[in-house]
Amino acid sequence: MDGLVRASDGLRRVVETVGRLACWLILPMILVTVWDVVSRKSPALREWGLAVTGGIAHSTILQELEWHLHTALFALCLGYAYIKNAHVRVDLILERLEPRARAWIELLGCLLFMLPYTALVIWFALDFTWTSWANAEASVSLIGIPHRWVIKAVLLVGLILAFLAGLAVLLRLLAYLFGRRERMDLWVVPPASGRGSPSR
Repeated sequence: MDGLVRASDGLRRVVETVGRLACWLILPMILVTVWDVVSRKSPALREWGLAVTGGIAHSTILQELEWHLHTALFALCLGYAYIKNAHVRVDLILERLEPRARAWIELLGCLLFMLPYTALVIWFALDFTWTSWANAEASVSLIGIPHRWVIKAVLLVGLILAFLAGLAVLLRLLAYLFGRRERMDLWVVPPASGRGSPSR
């Protein structure tokens, strides 16, 4: 069981590292959004921004950049949220169960839903991203952001990270349910209060 725990910890470190770095995307997203809103209300400021950035500060580009940053932020932090037990849950039944019962439900959820679903979506996302790259897909707007395959690749990476997060949780659950109970970490199974737990 020690090998399962070590493998789980290794996967978790990868997901957490990417998630922590991706969290910083909130700052450029806020700046771009604020600049887009403010510059729309001020023609002089908009013209100044276009002149300084060589046209990059055009409203269409800014709006697409907002969407891309938001997508990257969500996709790259999805697995991190699962690792930290910060995703949305409906705990009306789970909060009344013992830890081992909650662990079994989480295990079945990983095996029957999360891992198969993310694997299936990754399979289709590979072709989705490849087709976009091969066709040099760009924005539908003439003045939009080119290289749309980049954001589609980010979605693919986010899905892979979510799969790794699910695998990390699955390995830890197996170590808990079929090994020594004291090896269980709280971050795997939601506590009775329904709130997230620290990783250690």
